[in-house]
Amino acid sequence: MQDAPRLYLDLPFPPQGEGVALDADQMRYLATVLRLQNGDTLHVFNEAAGEWEARLEIQRKDRGQALLVAQVRAPEQPIGPVLVFAPLKRDATDLVLRMGTEMGVTRFCPVITERTNTHRINAERFRAIAIEAAEQCERLDIPLIDPLRPLTQLLAEWQGSRALYAALERQESESVGVVPGDYGLLIGPEGGFSETERRLLNTHEAIIPISLGKRILRADTAVVAGLAQLAFRSSQSI
Repeated sequence: MQDAPRLYLDLPFPPQGEGVALDADQMRYLATVLRLQNGDTLHVFNEAAGEWEARLEIQRKDRGQALLVAQVRAPEQPIGPVLVFAPLKRDATDLVLRMGTEMGVTRFCPVITERTNTHRINAERFRAIAIEAAEQCERLDIPLIDPLRPLTQLLAEWQGSRALYAALERQESESVGVVPGDYGLLIGPEGGFSETERRLLNTHEAIIPISLGKRILRADTAVVAGLAQLAFRSSQSI
């Protein structure tokens, strides 16, 4: 028996036994793509309501509702790192968003560096990718997507007491000990940071240089390696 599909609904949930309205795109996905029938089970969720078992009620081809049967997970406080990254080519950026969401990133902070090729983002598309990943990986919250801004601006606004681990290639790095629960990870663009940016990073009070190994990784690979390393170290403090 397959698990019930999960659907993120960004609206308040009514009391148990009542229905949550589904829009045309959601109905098309459930009825046409997943081929659900009237009365089939699905799970609906969001940060405020938690996750609920529901029954699909098809009213017409482009309209329906999810009748709330029982809550299966209570709301949870989102806990996870901030990911600061330079946008990459489209497919690589999509991968960063998906993998970051699956690995618990609570906020994506895209930044412009001297070697960033992309100076524009589609925040709605970023959020859609994060929602799809959250539905798949069974998390309740959707990561926040910050506006694109210069790396220098982000560093100026970053609180010095909050650790920001930076993957700096070919630089002696500190041994990563126990990682605090509230931290960020900074991954540079393809081609790495410029010398000017390296000097800025090395003088910022929040920056902690880390190594991701002897090899030079693609930026999207570095995201996974960095998040995995820091998540493991963070778990040691629990």
